[in-house]
Amino acid sequence: MKGSRSLVSSRRRSSSSGAAGLLYPLLGACLWAAVVGFKPVIIVHGLFDSSGDFKNLQRFINESHPGTNVTVIDLFDRSASLQPMWKQVEGFKAAIYPVLQNAADGVHFICYSQGGLVCRGILSTLPDHNVHSFISLSSPQAGQYGDTDYLRYLFPQFVKSNLFHLCYTAFGQRISICNYWNDPHHRDMYVNSSDYLALLNSERTNPNSTEWKENFLKITKLVLIGGPDDGVITPWQSSQFGFFDDNETVVEMQQQDFFLRDVFGLKTLSARGDLMICSVPGVEHTFWHSNETVFHLCMEKWLV
Repeated sequence: MKGSRSLVSSRRRSSSSGAAGLLYPLLGACLWAAVVGFKPVIIVHGLFDSSGDFKNLQRFINESHPGTNVTVIDLFDRSASLQPMWKQVEGFKAAIYPVLQNAADGVHFICYSQGGLVCRGILSTLPDHNVHSFISLSSPQAGQYGDTDYLRYLFPQFVKSNLFHLCYTAFGQRISICNYWNDPHHRDMYVNSSDYLALLNSERTNPNSTEWKENFLKITKLVLIGGPDDGVITPWQSSQFGFFDDNETVVEMQQQDFFLRDVFGLKTLSARGDLMICSVPGVEHTFWHSNETVFHLCMEKWLV
């Protein structure tokens, strides 16, 4: 009996020790998050995505920054992501605003693919935002012009050279991808017809351009992530504000007119040291948000 009691007591101690072994790291992580005070992270998805596609990215964030409040906005999922960009901006803005209001120390944005352009619309038009890092993850920031699988799926009767016939019409501008379709061979039509990207880039007369620039420059870091094996964003340098000239030669961001004239703040961000470029080869478009190497190389340090 005495030996039995000793065995039970030993098992209890072992069980308690095991529970403590599991509990202490968890408590430590919670205390660390409370002391460090990681800012909330808001994730905005891209074309044909949904909030459920970002579980790996959420896990990466919570493993590297324990206790971080991560919100993946569940709006305009799948085919609804084809709705006009300004409509999406207003919808995402309404969903995000309560998170911003409850974050006294600010938040971070991670915005993927088309979502990167949605986030630019939010940051430009929301005067009282408190976004610190804006991480643009493989987003066509300077526009899109390429014969990709997405194009063939959406517009099987078109190729890149003739899509302007649809996109640069009132009907076309009701489709999200047409809002940032940037045909370098029909520049005037793009500038005059684009209801979204040409306004954001101040390539078209915009009476709100000064205010939008001031709003955008409230961010503390702009992180532009992309790579040569993306396969969707065309040219891939658009993810870092490079784009084709009329010979389809890529002109890098620093030589783009909107950078040189600093019309929406890129040159200012660069001069401040707050414009970060992260290029990663070997990553296809649909894998950016689930690639742990990309997270550690390009995102982790900007989420504190």
